[in-house]
Amino acid sequence: MSTGEPTDYGAVTEYLFGLKARGVRFGIDRMRLLAAEIGHPERAVPCVHVAGTNGKGSVAAMLDAILHAAGWRTGLYTSPHLVKLGERVQVERRALTEAEITAYTRELRPAAERVARANADDHPSFFEFMTAMALLQFARKGCDVSVIEVGLGGRLDATNIVTPEVGVITSIGLDHCEFLGNELGQIAAEKAGIIKSGRPVVIGRMPAVAEQVIRGIAAERGARVTSVTAEFGEELERYPHTNLEGDYQRWNAATATLVARALPAKWRITDAAIAQGLAHVDWPGRWQRVRIGGRITILDASHNPEGAQVLEANLTQLVAETGRAPVVITGVLGVARAQPLIETICRHAQEIHFVVPNQARACSHAELEALVPADFRARGGRVVRATVAGLFPSAGRCTAGGADDVVVVTGSIYLLGEVMARIGPGSGAGEGRLQDF
Repeated sequence: MSTGEPTDYGAVTEYLFGLKARGVRFGIDRMRLLAAEIGHPERAVPCVHVAGTNGKGSVAAMLDAILHAAGWRTGLYTSPHLVKLGERVQVERRALTEAEITAYTRELRPAAERVARANADDHPSFFEFMTAMALLQFARKGCDVSVIEVGLGGRLDATNIVTPEVGVITSIGLDHCEFLGNELGQIAAEKAGIIKSGRPVVIGRMPAVAEQVIRGIAAERGARVTSVTAEFGEELERYPHTNLEGDYQRWNAATATLVARALPAKWRITDAAIAQGLAHVDWPGRWQRVRIGGRITILDASHNPEGAQVLEANLTQLVAETGRAPVVITGVLGVARAQPLIETICRHAQEIHFVVPNQARACSHAELEALVPADFRARGGRVVRATVAGLFPSAGRCTAGGADDVVVVTGSIYLLGEVMARIGPGSGAGEGRLQDF
């Protein structure tokens, strides 16, 4: 055992934060070395691998629910977490405990140091540590199948050491351009890096140029492609229903349905299991309605240009449903992401409260205010600088707006996590500094 090895959860989170502070590190060679060092847990449990710009978390949760409804013991790996680190790794929707994270870190740290002896650059990153925890947990807890969400991109993501039963690419949009490229074709090629030889792939709704790139890569690898648009068309009425709100969730439900149907026959996924799973999806923070102080508050992680299009539809429907403009609380990471979101919000809100999530890449109040169109204030719209603590001083209280207003919290998933930590009694302090990737 290494000297200075973390033995309690506080020390473990300090160690993991130290790994995260080194930044994003692409490439799967380090993950392959670590996987070999710990006995290749990625080979122990069959999986579905889910990539995409938006919707991959929702589709992963839907698939987990469908597989559970079919009678299988499931593992689910997603990122980032909302409140607690253990949310990333779940078996039968039970998150990793602090004790489990501590034990896995004590086990993995010496393995990581052995891997890095020959070359210090081979030391696993924070995300690679978490991926190893997930793979070990799924194997040791006897999962029949797991659903693994890509962290960022696909081709060079740590999760790409798996060979899935089915690959999934939910959508393609402009996000994380500094890592993935500034063109849809480039981004599609990175996401399509998860496609494995001879393994089917399901693709969601996406621009034609992106679909063309993905189909080309799939053809090179002998992977059969099933498309949501080809199977369900353009009319929403043809798309499956789910308990998650929003038209886009029906698009995601269609993607999950096609993945379930694409699984080999041994998985025995019936239409009844698909319907039951889609009716009981647990995925917080996606146009989720909660009551705070008797008022409806909607929690929604729309955080990029593609998400802004979905937010536009949801806000339009909300105004039609309630007959009044909502009060919106928002905070975003990066001006490129913020601009389409702020423009969308300003078309529908009566009042906007800008907050700065506790993340290094978060937009400042001034940056957000600079994106507000002039006509918003001219129409009587109000802009307020705020903090999460000031807006949500206790679990049952929100200070924004009046007694009859609907409040919408939208933008960064990290903002959603900070809010949920304050409104969820018993959840304890959030682990925001371990959120990013």
